[in-house]
Amino acid sequence: MEYDVKKIKKLVDTQKNIAVLVGGPSSEAEVSRRSGKNVLNALKNLGYENSQMIEVDEHIARTLKEKNIQVVYNAMHGRYGEDGCIQGLLEVMQIPYTGCGVMASSVCMNKEYTKNILKSAGIPLIKSVLIRKGEDYSEKIKNLKYPFMLKPVSEGSSIGMYKVNNEQEMKSCFEQSAKCNQDIMIEEYIEGMSTTVGVLEDENGLFATEILQFNTKTEWYDYEAKYTAGMTEFILPAKLDEQMTQKVKNIAIDAFKACGCRGLSRVDFLITKEVPYVLEINTSPGMTDLSDLPAQSKAMGIDYDSLVQIILNGAGLNK
Repeated sequence: MEYDVKKIKKLVDTQKNIAVLVGGPSSEAEVSRRSGKNVLNALKNLGYENSQMIEVDEHIARTLKEKNIQVVYNAMHGRYGEDGCIQGLLEVMQIPYTGCGVMASSVCMNKEYTKNILKSAGIPLIKSVLIRKGEDYSEKIKNLKYPFMLKPVSEGSSIGMYKVNNEQEMKSCFEQSAKCNQDIMIEEYIEGMSTTVGVLEDENGLFATEILQFNTKTEWYDYEAKYTAGMTEFILPAKLDEQMTQKVKNIAIDAFKACGCRGLSRVDFLITKEVPYVLEINTSPGMTDLSDLPAQSKAMGIDYDSLVQIILNGAGLNK
């Protein structure tokens, strides 16, 4: 589907004071800054001259008030920026912002809660168990088959994730994963096609981007593969037949709706034996030079600046 960028309207006044929020006390702060820099350049190109990038710290509420910020473009990733915290602050301050609201942000940041909601909505999911912080995993994994993926429930960018092939690797990798100081999801590792699809919202409703397939030089899509040039081969559109392509897009939109998302999200899939399993929903997708959402959007005719305008319009749609 080719998107007609000429029909994009500016639902946010170009004279508004706009803050692009970045950083914060998150392990993904540096990626956020890279996203924010690109977004700010796009906003300037679009005529939003009163835009500025603001580093989030403990004084952010005072900073937003002192600078008379009227609209926020949330370019934060990970904890505090993607888990409902900054969204709650902005709700209290009555400042319109881009992306998902408090509930969807907090739910989708937690892989356990996301899976529980998606399961009730009939979304295909890979078999997994949850290990609470400090809990022994021995009994719970008896019904799973090696290899496993270890996933801290509230981290992004593959931080703290490990693939384990046997009991010996399990012990050492679990200790490393547990250093993220949170519950750990243990999920069966399934070989298949790794794909991701963006879901965007404009004044006409929801639509899915082109599906991105990625083949990594690493064993799985880890931090190095995500943020190091040349470590991942991207295939756009994904090598899927028309029926599966539409199925994946429909499931992405269904997952988006089930979790109460708005504005934008990116839904990650593993497709195997004709089943598209949803892995997770990212409510604040990266906007760096190497990020998935800008590439997915470009493949359907949406250039970077136009993508930023669509996302910014979400603050106008939901004010």
